[in-house]
Amino acid sequence: MSTYVLVPGFWLGAWAWKDVVADLRATGHTAYPVSLTGLADRAHLASPALTPDDHIADIVNLITYEDLHDVILVGHSGSGGVVTAAADRIPERVARIVYVDSGPVPDGVAQIDLAGREDVEAALVDGFRLPFVPLEIQGQAGTSLDGLTRETMDLITARATAHPYGPISRPFALTGAWDKLPKTLVSCQFSTAEIAELRAQGHPYFAAMAGPEWEIRELSTSHWPMFSRPADLSALLRAVAFTK
Repeated sequence: MSTYVLVPGFWLGAWAWKDVVADLRATGHTAYPVSLTGLADRAHLASPALTPDDHIADIVNLITYEDLHDVILVGHSGSGGVVTAAADRIPERVARIVYVDSGPVPDGVAQIDLAGREDVEAALVDGFRLPFVPLEIQGQAGTSLDGLTRETMDLITARATAHPYGPISRPFALTGAWDKLPKTLVSCQFSTAEIAELRAQGHPYFAAMAGPEWEIRELSTSHWPMFSRPADLSALLRAVAFTK
C-alpha cells in the first residue's frame, strides 16, 4: 500500500481532494490532503509576511512529523513549484512527484512569473491576496472546464479562498536534490501526442519534462480532475505508485 500527500492548486484547500482521498483510503492506501497556510481551513493565517518557505514547511513538516516515507507527493496546478521545493528538501522521503496539470518551477523563478506578475499584482486585494478568478473567466481564457457540473462549479466558487501572494511571488531556491526523483505528469488539457510535439518544438515548459525519470499520463478532463473525474484520478495515482 502507498502513502500519498496531496497539495491543491491556487485558491483551494484539503477539501478539494475529498473524493480522491476517500477512494484512495477505501482501497487501502494512506492519504494526507494538505491546506497550505492562509487557505481554506487555514485562511485565518493569511498574512503579508508569508513566504514560499512557509508553504514548503507545510508539506515538509507534515511528512516529517507523521514520519512518512516513500511518499507519492501530488501537486495540482499552481502547487507545482511548492511540491518540487518540498521534495528538494527531503528527497529521501519521496518516492515520486506527481504533477496534476502542473509542473516544476525552476530554481530562482517564482510561481507567479509563469502567469504574468504585473497582471496578478494589479488584481491583488489588500495588497497581499490574489482573489479567486471565476471559473467562467478561466474557461474563456482557455482553461478546460470539461466534466464540471454547475453544482460543482458553484461549490468550488463558494469554498475558494484568496491566495496569499507572498508564497507565489518570491523565487524558489532549489539544490537539485529533487532532479533524479521519479516524476509523473498527469496531463488533462494536452494529449500525449500534443506534448510530444511541443517537446520537439522546444517548448520551454514541456521540454523540461524529459529524461528517464519522467513519464506522461493522459487524463482528458477539466483542469480540476479531482472534481470532474475523481475516481479515474485516484486509479491513475494508484497505478503510478507501482511504476518503476
